[in-house]
Amino acid sequence: MYDVMMFLHALGAVGMGFYVVLPFMIGRASGIAGVGQGGLAEGLLTANRIAQYFLIVQLLTGGYLMSQADYSVAWMIIVTILFLAIAALGGIVSKPLKLVVSSIADGKSATAHISKARVMSIIILLLYIVIIYFMQIPF
Repeated sequence: MYDVMMFLHALGAVGMGFYVVLPFMIGRASGIAGVGQGGLAEGLLTANRIAQYFLIVQLLTGGYLMSQADYSVAWMIIVTILFLAIAALGGIVSKPLKLVVSSIADGKSATAHISKARVMSIIILLLYIVIIYFMQIPF
């Protein structure tokens, strides 16, 4: 059972890899014309939703794997807080992306919403890198 959970956990980490490319994809939105920005934002919304499902896989498998080993309480708390921060910001970033789509549909500028989404996606990327570090070097 441990090996299956470890495989699913690794698969979930790969699925969350979307957050590695998200800041770069949002950064490209600034150079695209209006309708293209809306299409890119819709695609990023769909990919973000899929990444959220992978976060659920990570929660379930990570909880199981934590219960099977002797990790320090501090490490478990840090990893859980980092995970929750990624999950929360991953959900929050969808609002500016939705606003990009609606702004483009209304014929308005979406640059403010794009910049908000980009800042949040950069924070998610940094949190993702930090959690990978803690996963590789548990204390």
